[in-house]
Amino acid sequence: MTHLLLLADNLDMSPLAGPLTERLQPFAPNLRVCLPGDPGADTAEIAVCWNPPAGALATLPQLRLVHSIAAGVDNILSDPTLPDVPLCRVVDPAHAQGMTEFVMWGVLHFHRHFDAVLANQSKALWRRPRQIDAARRRIGVMGLGTLGARVATELHRFGFDVRGWSRERKSLPGITTFGADQFTGFCSDLDLAVCLLPLTEQTRGILGRATFDALPRGARLIHAGRGEHVVRADLLAALEDGQLGGAIVDVFDTEPLPPDDAYWRASNLIVTPHMASVASFECIGEQVAYNVQQLLSGGALRHVVDRSRGY
Repeated sequence: MTHLLLLADNLDMSPLAGPLTERLQPFAPNLRVCLPGDPGADTAEIAVCWNPPAGALATLPQLRLVHSIAAGVDNILSDPTLPDVPLCRVVDPAHAQGMTEFVMWGVLHFHRHFDAVLANQSKALWRRPRQIDAARRRIGVMGLGTLGARVATELHRFGFDVRGWSRERKSLPGITTFGADQFTGFCSDLDLAVCLLPLTEQTRGILGRATFDALPRGARLIHAGRGEHVVRADLLAALEDGQLGGAIVDVFDTEPLPPDDAYWRASNLIVTPHMASVASFECIGEQVAYNVQQLLSGGALRHVVDRSRGY
């Protein structure tokens, strides 16, 4: 009997048990999907995870595969006791569409000054904000992987002046791109910065005072990367003193965000509940089932993480 363990902290993984069992049953009838505490959980050969408790994976002596249920794996790689087995992630074809929709909403929110309109409505003030053409709005996308490249391309197609920054300089039609050593130049004249970076040791804390000061005063931020990209005190201070004119933040180092967190009450900050783009259970089930079948048959796994890069 082979056991697959669904393992998470602060997330109910049980809805995934049915789809996985259904997909795995035809080619792996002796595989059982289980939750922590179920019979066979401690002998699991496969762990399907979201933010697993630190040290939990190291307690599985027969572990052969760790599979994230999302594109991000930093919540798994942050565990220093992570066993040396293949780590795979989910790449949802619909993920880029969802992220593009979220970023486009955020960009339009600031570009068309809906933040000012909503503030004026609460005061019953009729004030028409000054509008400018999209071509005069400079937007910088941090991270040009699958998601970032799609977002940057769609913003360009919509008429915005788009720049992109990544560790290795990319080439995207119509978009000015920058490499790792050109970060200050990338930031220097942006109206709005969009962070879609993976979390690595190089990007941890990148949204801090040095970056905010490199942006023009009053620039806006849309952050849908990872919570650990942000230096919390620096973000709050930059919003308070006006260096940042506003921000939308979708990801946090602690989720759910506690009710007493200062983010809820920060000026010019919109908090969204990690909703920018989430893979469906159908997509997760399909990709995890494929890799489990490959593992059991000795085939090649898809979307294997390069641990040195963090993605």
